[in-house]
Amino acid sequence: MKAEAWIFAICTIFLVLVTPAYWFITEAGSTGGDWTGTSALTMTTLLTLMVTIYLGFHAKKMDDRPEDRKDGEIADGAGELGFFPPYSWWPLWAALTLGVMVFAIAMGAWWLFIIGTVLGAVATCGLIFEFYRGEHAH
Repeated sequence: MKAEAWIFAICTIFLVLVTPAYWFITEAGSTGGDWTGTSALTMTTLLTLMVTIYLGFHAKKMDDRPEDRKDGEIADGAGELGFFPPYSWWPLWAALTLGVMVFAIAMGAWWLFIIGTVLGAVATCGLIFEFYRGEHAH
């Protein structure tokens, strides 16, 4: 994870340098400037910073992985990789309820937004608690 954190840190530093330069160049070149590009670069900078902090935080808590060591071999990474959940229908229902909520906001139908919120709560609970019951219960 340390290598990944460094990659995102370098990207963050690059974007911290490029974003003000882009803003300055576009502001000087036209009367109104380009707020769309500047906003996109700012949000990209914050996104890479967020990923850098997340990976850096978890890299400190983890033991060294074979790919993080200079003397690591391919065989060192053999074995169980972790738990991967089987198929699930709950992400589909969560996405559909989010679609209903966005459609309701676009159409101004607040009653439909409330229905979407209730169905979204049910879908989120189903997604969270799917491994507590049924054939894949722990």
